[in-house]
Amino acid sequence: MSMNEIYNQMLSAYDLQTEQQRRNATFEVNQQIILAGLYNGGFFDEAAFYGGTCLRIFHGLQRFSEDMDFSLLAPNNSFDFSQYFQPIIDQFAIVGREVEIKKKEKKSFGKVESAFLKDNTDVYDVSFQTEKSIKIKIEVDTQPPLKFNTEQKLLLLPESFMARCFTLPDLFAGKMHALVYRAWKNRVKGRDWYDFEWYVRHNVPLDFTHLQERVWQFNHEEIGRESFLDKLNERLATSDITQVKADVMPFLRNPKETDIWSNDYFLQLAQMIKFG
Repeated sequence: MSMNEIYNQMLSAYDLQTEQQRRNATFEVNQQIILAGLYNGGFFDEAAFYGGTCLRIFHGLQRFSEDMDFSLLAPNNSFDFSQYFQPIIDQFAIVGREVEIKKKEKKSFGKVESAFLKDNTDVYDVSFQTEKSIKIKIEVDTQPPLKFNTEQKLLLLPESFMARCFTLPDLFAGKMHALVYRAWKNRVKGRDWYDFEWYVRHNVPLDFTHLQERVWQFNHEEIGRESFLDKLNERLATSDITQVKADVMPFLRNPKETDIWSNDYFLQLAQMIKFG
């Protein structure tokens, strides 16, 4: 198979009728190539993939996702992600693409954001010569909350490889932390709500031990189940559902999925959470 054929084969798996669909598909193909490069560089010996993009690529979540989140398996202040730049660049070269990877300079964040984007989260941008509007942000937590489990997940393109991922109960814990504690300049992130619905619908138990670790490390709070559920219910009851829907809409294959969404709908979902 020629260089561009692999890339085009990967793209052809998607519905590409609209500009937004093509953009979403391009993001996802590029994300998978980044994962293959990281695998070839040995990155998954010391780190794991988590977050919405992990759920999308490995568990069939029906929404697209842009950023890539990784956690080291153990704290390491001297971790240097730049050693993985070349394997990623090489992987793109195999499919006829040129990329540039840059470390983003640390900005000062507001209180809420710095509680979420800790000082020890390194951020990188992967940008593309041919698609100027596509930029994939990679975040690596070098001092991660621990007490999580991982598993090896298989992808077949651009070549067969395994990526180490958080297990579903721990992915769920990360998402619930985001849903309850993330308030980006009062902007609701509807993608968090969409994913929450997915976990409940798929009967995934919530790893509360890992959630407690995340809350302690990011927010310096000790939290029990009751107080967590109180905070969650308050967030679900008071958020503007119109805003929630508007945020997630560009990433959905089937926007009608959100027709049933209301504050009450999500409060009922919260009653269905199973703790693991």
